[in-house]
Amino acid sequence: MPDLKIRQKPLPNGIVYIEAEGFLDAHTFEDMENLISSLFRQNCYRLIVKLEKLDYISSAGAGVFVGAIGTAKDMGGDIVFLSPSPNVKEVFDLLGLSAIFQFAETQEQAVGCFS
Repeated sequence: MPDLKIRQKPLPNGIVYIEAEGFLDAHTFEDMENLISSLFRQNCYRLIVKLEKLDYISSAGAGVFVGAIGTAKDMGGDIVFLSPSPNVKEVFDLLGLSAIFQFAETQEQAVGCFS
């Protein structure tokens, strides 16, 4: 069973950079959900999520971000996706989520989404 690797680091201005690698699906979504919940408890609502090395995302995986975007925006933050892999971008497009989330190709672009 492919798994999910998640790395995070703080950036200036209260932004947290998250990098996801592997599979975000029904078997691994709780890892991402727990991380985001933990960040929210620390009052971190500005998230950049790099998806370049994410090979696959299921509707359960995408649901983690759908569930979190409202809270992030309510608290003055947002979730910006950085460099999603073609497979992942296609899933977001098919689920109609590309209209809800912001996407960036560079970290500088992603940071600029919070201005």
